[in-house]
Amino acid sequence: MLLTGATQLAGSGSAGALLADSGWNDVAVKLGNSVGAIAGFLGVLLVVFFAAGRATGRFGRPLAIGIFLGPALLLLLVGLVVPLVRTVFLSFYSDDSKRFLGGKNYSWALTTDSVHQVLLNTLLWLVVAPFLATGLGLLLALWVDRMRGQTVYKSLIFMPMAISLVGASIIWKFVYDARDSAQNQIGLLSQTVIWLGWKHPPNWILSHPLNNFLLMAVMIWVQTGFAMVVLSAAIKAIPDEVTEAARLDGAGGLRLFWYVTVPMIRTTLVVVLTTVMIVTLKAFDIVRTMTGGNFGTQVLANEMYSQSFVQFNVGRGSALAVILFLAVLPLVGYNIVQLRKERATR
Repeated sequence: MLLTGATQLAGSGSAGALLADSGWNDVAVKLGNSVGAIAGFLGVLLVVFFAAGRATGRFGRPLAIGIFLGPALLLLLVGLVVPLVRTVFLSFYSDDSKRFLGGKNYSWALTTDSVHQVLLNTLLWLVVAPFLATGLGLLLALWVDRMRGQTVYKSLIFMPMAISLVGASIIWKFVYDARDSAQNQIGLLSQTVIWLGWKHPPNWILSHPLNNFLLMAVMIWVQTGFAMVVLSAAIKAIPDEVTEAARLDGAGGLRLFWYVTVPMIRTTLVVVLTTVMIVTLKAFDIVRTMTGGNFGTQVLANEMYSQSFVQFNVGRGSALAVILFLAVLPLVGYNIVQLRKERATR
């Protein structure tokens, strides 16, 4: 019997060794295939670029331009243009993309009460979060620039930008965690208000409409560092002669800020504001991670995802995607115009 057990153990050990060897072989084969594919791709690029560099004559320049721009245009076509056209096409069809509905999906989006609440929440995000983030960024830029060791402070304030919105949402979800006041609190907000004398704080995430503003705080926390860094660079670029002339004319403090600093950085201020607006309008990660769109916190981007991939109504999801695209488009165009104006002034 002992001999039989030993034989079984030896057999199982050899089987485990064989499985381990086969696993390592699979890894080695896949790694080799990946390296080979990358090497082949780089080899093709080198050959193409070498041919473009050696091309001469009247076809040399067009050929070089085509070779260098061709891959980028192809990726743009496959990754942006084709999906955009397909989304617009699907927005006129039913949930199974088989029956043509005309504009019924858009009519649903613009006349349904639940979608009205979604649009109002999105508008609230668009008004509150970008203006607060930009305003706080401007105040921090003015304040930090007067401090010693400003690089350290700017790095700390900018650090949330290095965190994904999902990661930031998880952090703040712990901050907003609510438990019975008799239990040990892990939510920083609940514990703070208990220390201040509020014995029975609410469940923050369930409290509507307060929960919308609490979710916006995550976006503001992330985007304030971006606004601060960009606006600080713009303030430092103001010529010293302008500031000194304003001081000689009696301007100082708030008057200097309002009548000199703000007009001089107005273009940068508008670019930062519209950039944060674009990010806010596409806010999906925060709502999806913290509430899933429940408790009155649904926004347009998350509703689009829910219609398309949770309720599997591709037509309505595509219609919401088109509406979101049309809402972002003017902001992007305005941002481009402002950037061109700023470059022209320089």
